[in-house]
Amino acid sequence: MRFITIIHVLSALMLSPVIPGIINKVKALFAGRKGKPVLQMYYDLGKLLRKGSVYSRTTTWIFKASPLISTAAGVVGVMLVPLGNGSNLLTFQGDMILVVYLFGFSKFATVMAALDTGSAFEGMGASREVQFSMLAEPAMLLGLCALSALSGETSLNTMFTSLQTGTRPILAAAIFIVLLAENSRIPFDDPNTHLELTMVHEAMILDHSGPDLALIEYGATLKFWIYASLTASLLVPPGISGEGSSLVAGLIALFLVAVAVGIVESIMARLRLIRVPQLLVGATILSLISLILIIR
Repeated sequence: MRFITIIHVLSALMLSPVIPGIINKVKALFAGRKGKPVLQMYYDLGKLLRKGSVYSRTTTWIFKASPLISTAAGVVGVMLVPLGNGSNLLTFQGDMILVVYLFGFSKFATVMAALDTGSAFEGMGASREVQFSMLAEPAMLLGLCALSALSGETSLNTMFTSLQTGTRPILAAAIFIVLLAENSRIPFDDPNTHLELTMVHEAMILDHSGPDLALIEYGATLKFWIYASLTASLLVPPGISGEGSSLVAGLIALFLVAVAVGIVESIMARLRLIRVPQLLVGATILSLISLILIIR
C-alpha cells in the first residue's frame, strides 16, 4: 500500500507539467491547429532554470521567499491528497483543513510578494485574486464538510474511500468550479492573456523571472494536480478497490479532468469580472446542497 502511495506522489511530481500541455492540445484541436507539444512546460521550465533571476531594488526577502513557499505547498499538498480510492502518503485526522490552509498560505505569500514590488498594477492583480479566493474557499470548505459529514471522518483518505451515495457528481461539479477559479482558468481568468486590464494571477507574477518563475509555474502545476485529484477521486467508481487499479483509474480520471478543462476553455469565453462572483456563489450552493442532502 505504501509503495503505491509513493508512486502516486512521484507521478504528481514528475507528470504534473503534462497537465498544461494536455489542456493546450485540446484547445488546439478545437481550434483546428496543431498547437504546442504536450511536453512544452518541461521545455519552458528548463529554459527558465538556465536563466538568472532579476530583483528590483524595492523588493525584500518576501519577494524571494514566495516562489519557494508556492512550490513547497504543492509538494506537501500532493502528499496529503489521495487519488482514486487509494490512500495518501501523509494521513491524519484533520488533514483536509491543512490542505485548505496550505494553499491559503501559499496564496498569501504570492499576494504579499506582488505588493512587495510596490507596483500598482501587481497590487490590482493581488486585489482581484484575493476577492476570487474569498468567494471560492467557502465552496471548497463546504464540499469538504459534506465529505466529512458523509463519512464521519476528517481525514481525506477515509473520506473518499467511504463515499457510496449519489452526492459524488454534485460534489465533483462544485470542486471542478473551484479548480477553475483557484487555478486561474477560463472562465475566471486567462493564463495566456496579455491584456493588462484583464489580468489577475499573471499580473501578480510579472516581476518574477528565471528560476523563481520556474518554481512558481511548477508549483501551479502541482496545485492543479491536487485539485484535479480531488475531482477525479469523486469520479472513480467506489467498486475499484485494488490499490494499483485504483491509482490507474485515478490517473485516467485526472487526465480526463484536464481534458474537460480544455473543452471548457474552448467553448466558453472569459466571464466579465462582475459575473465571476455569481459562478462562485453557484459552486458554494452546490456544496451546500450536498451537505444538506447528507445531514438531513
